[in-house]
Amino acid sequence: MSDNAEYKEAFALFDKKGTGSVSRETLGDLLRALGQNPTQAEVADIVASAPRDGTRSSPLNLAHPPLTLVAPLSFTVDYKTFLTILNRPDGFKPAGTPEEFIRGFQVFDKEGNGFIGAGELRYVLTQLGEKMSDEEVDELLKGVQIGPDGNVNYESFVRTILSQ
Repeated sequence: MSDNAEYKEAFALFDKKGTGSVSRETLGDLLRALGQNPTQAEVADIVASAPRDGTRSSPLNLAHPPLTLVAPLSFTVDYKTFLTILNRPDGFKPAGTPEEFIRGFQVFDKEGNGFIGAGELRYVLTQLGEKMSDEEVDELLKGVQIGPDGNVNYESFVRTILSQ
């Protein structure tokens, strides 16, 4: 399947009402479904930079998006605008290398043995940085091996998650 056909198919799946547009609430999920990894803040900046009515007299400037989000809840993105957003500079940049994520988890590894507590892992994922919901963490931890002592090998965890 060509990239363009894949993009159209994904867009159609997220266009729940068949209106030719997707809501701002689902834009981040749509971008992630196509291999991008925008943070919630990046999605907010994209939404704030996008046209409100599907038209714009000047090109969409995503190289330097605004820092604040002031957009109505009813904001939607049409397919043409979506393609501009999808093809923005650094849109397909990698989320990070396994080594970068492992270094991040080492901060919480008090004993330096490659393990952190499952509860601590849950806390990190739901309370720090780009916060995940409890449901998202439950889904993420489904395939993770938790040792009898309640610890998780975070290197294995990172490599498993990034290989999906």
